[in-house]
Amino acid sequence: MLSYQRLKHHPRALRTFTGLDQTEFEKLLTPFAMAYHAYRYDQHVTKQSRQRRYGGGRKPRLASMEDNLLCILFYFKVYPLQEVMAVLFETSQGRVNEWIHTLSIVLKMALGNAHALPERDPKNLEQTLALCLAVDFIIDGTERRVHRPQDATEQHEKYSGKKKTIP
Repeated sequence: MLSYQRLKHHPRALRTFTGLDQTEFEKLLTPFAMAYHAYRYDQHVTKQSRQRRYGGGRKPRLASMEDNLLCILFYFKVYPLQEVMAVLFETSQGRVNEWIHTLSIVLKMALGNAHALPERDPKNLEQTLALCLAVDFIIDGTERRVHRPQDATEQHEKYSGKKKTIP
């Protein structure tokens, strides 16, 4: 079974499977665990229509918080089929589907609490950049062709400086 305990001794494999090294993984683990417990409390403990008390039933296959984080980071980094994940984590495809949906929400909550989510609204980008003084940013963009305007001033504004287009 794929587990964090096995991968932490192989830094290259951990980086390949998750995109993080061991220190980054462990730094993300604390907010992830807090978000996981908050999510579980909201979704399961306070639920009024419980058939049995919280903690009853089958024990989860991914027992440790490290394995939960590894599972969702592996999914987002490698994006394998759910059947492949089922074999790697020794469970069923249906269970992997449940993990993906649940742990995606938890990871988003953890990254939001750690202020590590990217800004999606360009109107708020200035504020986000002002909060991150010590971080360098790279914006990856692709130049797209536009129709050449007839007005001379508009042509000047739209001019990119490229002489040829590469097919």
